[in-house]
Amino acid sequence: MTATHPSHGFLTEPTATPDVEAYFASDVADHGYVMNLSRVWAQSPAAHDTLFRLLADMVSVAGLTFRQRGILISATASTIGDSYCALAWGGRLATAAGQEVAGAVLRGDDDGLDAADAALAAWARTVAGNPNATTPADLEPLRAAGFDDRQIFAVTVFVALRRAFSTVNDALGPLPDQQLRAEAPPAVDEAVTFGRPAADHPS
Repeated sequence: MTATHPSHGFLTEPTATPDVEAYFASDVADHGYVMNLSRVWAQSPAAHDTLFRLLADMVSVAGLTFRQRGILISATASTIGDSYCALAWGGRLATAAGQEVAGAVLRGDDDGLDAADAALAAWARTVAGNPNATTPADLEPLRAAGFDDRQIFAVTVFVALRRAFSTVNDALGPLPDQQLRAEAPPAVDEAVTFGRPAADHPS
């Protein structure tokens, strides 16, 4: 077993199988480099693929836009102190909604959001932060914004799965890629004051 680079987390480097090589090649095609968190998930690329297929299913059921996905993930990541997904999806949310909106969501400020997006952000923080504290009243903003119960279920599963994804990454130690920090717009960079620091060298 090969010792891992400190930026890649706490596990040994995965064996170079065809599945692992294909997984890394997909990262290069999508991002231009192999993400540090992918060094962790390469222990079982099938687990990653299964998780993200279910996430995609929930996006479809809920009818989420790219912007709404960014809001849900950014709110979830900042609630649990996950700098990796906060930088990755804060940057994507900035592209979809502007960096001031992205920075605000990461700080827990939803004043710039419409009713539907604010309801999603609030629900994500509740689910990610203290799911045992929910009450029927917590669902009312979502219903008032037009989400039916099947969509609310899908949104809740989406947030829970994103929290699980972040938990694996955070527990096993891969550092946010230097590229994510370098490419983050100022409002996002300034809002991500939590979690593991970004790597000090490019992935």
